[in-house]
Amino acid sequence: MSNLVVLGAQWGDEGKGKVVDLFSERFDVVVRYQGGHNAGHTVRIGDRKVILKLVPTGILRKNKQAVIGNGVVVDPAALLQEIEGLEAAGIPVKGRLFVSNRAHVITPFHRLMEQLSESRPGRAIGTTSRGIGPCYEDKVGRRGIRIADLIDPEVFRPIYDNLAADKEVIRAAFNLGEPVDVEATRRQYEEYGARLAPLVVDTAAMLNAAIRDGKRLLFEGAQGTMLDIDHGTYPYVTSSSAGAGGVASGTGVAPTRIGAVLGVTKAYITRVGGGPFPTEIHGATGEELRKIGNEFGAVTGRPRRCGWFDVPLLRYTAMINGFDSLVVTKLDVLDSFREIPVCTGYKLCGKLITDMPATTQAMAAVEPVYENLPGWGKPTAGITKYSDLPARARDYLQFLAEQTGVEVGAISTGPERSQTIVVPGSKLEKLL
Repeated sequence: MSNLVVLGAQWGDEGKGKVVDLFSERFDVVVRYQGGHNAGHTVRIGDRKVILKLVPTGILRKNKQAVIGNGVVVDPAALLQEIEGLEAAGIPVKGRLFVSNRAHVITPFHRLMEQLSESRPGRAIGTTSRGIGPCYEDKVGRRGIRIADLIDPEVFRPIYDNLAADKEVIRAAFNLGEPVDVEATRRQYEEYGARLAPLVVDTAAMLNAAIRDGKRLLFEGAQGTMLDIDHGTYPYVTSSSAGAGGVASGTGVAPTRIGAVLGVTKAYITRVGGGPFPTEIHGATGEELRKIGNEFGAVTGRPRRCGWFDVPLLRYTAMINGFDSLVVTKLDVLDSFREIPVCTGYKLCGKLITDMPATTQAMAAVEPVYENLPGWGKPTAGITKYSDLPARARDYLQFLAEQTGVEVGAISTGPERSQTIVVPGSKLEKLL
């Protein structure tokens, strides 16, 4: 019985929320280790749809603990609003949700700084402008505010006032909106701190104690690996370590305590915001895929860019993360396509390449090499047995496994918990 990491194998929006919700039943604690409230996990339970932005998906399961690790950046207002929404929906939070005292705090100044960055010509990368990136900047710059500071007014006030003074200089220099009312905002954040204080603990100590007690932990990634600050399509990335390497630094749990890594990938691929996208589909086919797959952001509502499955990209993220198994989601979205192209290689300047390009310019210049597979032309939505899938759908999944070098351990055939197939005899079946 090992601890498991579940994370995105592409550019995010792969369906991690459903996967974590489904498998969390077999774990004791679900831990979020990076990102902010720009990442939305959508879970459907019967007729109810729940969108989680900061709270780990495990909160939806009875008797499970949910932990926000130190690698997460927390907007207190957003977190409190999310908690209120869960409780109003009859989902108890008290005594089950814990927030790291070392997580960093997003302030209104961070949102201002991100708006400034996104408004500069040639600098926009398509962020959600929620202050996540600038908060991480202050964290690395050693001038940030942590949750431990927020819940102690005597510590919080001077740190907040110093941060406010620095950001006001920048705001005034660029004439970016009206000045923030520092005193009113400080009082508001002190109130947030008082409300959050009962949830705040040393989560690293808590999680390691849970492991010593024989409990199982499921670590939940927020964005996809290709948005990782180090290994993604920089600079069109997020500001944290979205890959498996971020688990240890974002939770305080040692790498040796992680038993397996599960990658979540769509049967095709999507991307939100700017940046290179080798297999992007333009025109009517791309619009059809977006419409069938309902490819719009859970938090922002932004339309997602859609493309065909990218094998070189998946090989790369499998290498970065060490995937033991893959969950392929949204297989049913491809049911109506008579032919399904799969990118099996990249050409750059007319030559096949084996490594992922490091620069945006090179990534944008690659030419995808496609192999066309026959569609299955039969509905797969709701199928729960692997043997009941159409033969060509099974062939498609086997092709992806052979090309990427990672087994397909599970398939999602719809948004409901029950609409999932765990492949008999797979490594994933044994892990669970």
